[in-house]
Amino acid sequence: MAANKGKFAVVLLSGGLDSMVAGGLAREAGYHVFALTIDYNQRHRVELSAAARVASALGAIRHIVLPLDLTAFGGSALTADISVPKGGVGAGIPNTYVPARNTIFLSLTLGLAEVSGANDVFIGVNALDYSGYPDCRPEFIDAFQKMAALATKAGVEGHPIRINAPLQHMSKADIVREAHRLGLDAGISWSCYDPAPNDQHCGLCDSCRLRSKGFEEAGLPDPTRYAARP
Repeated sequence: MAANKGKFAVVLLSGGLDSMVAGGLAREAGYHVFALTIDYNQRHRVELSAAARVASALGAIRHIVLPLDLTAFGGSALTADISVPKGGVGAGIPNTYVPARNTIFLSLTLGLAEVSGANDVFIGVNALDYSGYPDCRPEFIDAFQKMAALATKAGVEGHPIRINAPLQHMSKADIVREAHRLGLDAGISWSCYDPAPNDQHCGLCDSCRLRSKGFEEAGLPDPTRYAARP
């Protein structure tokens, strides 16, 4: 922790459990946190309120909510009038994939990192318990790291901004356990893609299923309020 005294990191903060734990790990490592949340006019806009709660819990020195209306592109159940699948986590890339989302979002974190003097970016992607999104894979993070070194003033001057994906090889149960170890309240995070009334998770979308399964496998109480159970 002492090695990172006075260092800053930008955490890409969605308001979900994964990004909360990534931010918690950055804080544990001694980084001062800038939190960046993208308001892309997602259908689960309740996660923006969750992001504000998480940023506060992490003690972020600044929390930026950046508007970027991806409904102009559409092409996803999260940004267009397309039904969110509720039948269980299947093979292939689901329609909740937002085209190039992590590429776009990481590019924005890179810009903020340069402006704020941060040496590191943290993102909560993981490649074990996930829904088949191509931009959550280690290959993507490695490729983006190489691009970041080429595309920025910091990189050209020999001190490229590091892309940290500390949850990359964790299962959802591992992530739940990390939240508990870090003393983070998982109940303030939000995962559901298709929120039910009264601030409840639907319980049936892929994200809800993975969240519920993670708590069950971790052997820890799930503070989430679900409208239904599979």
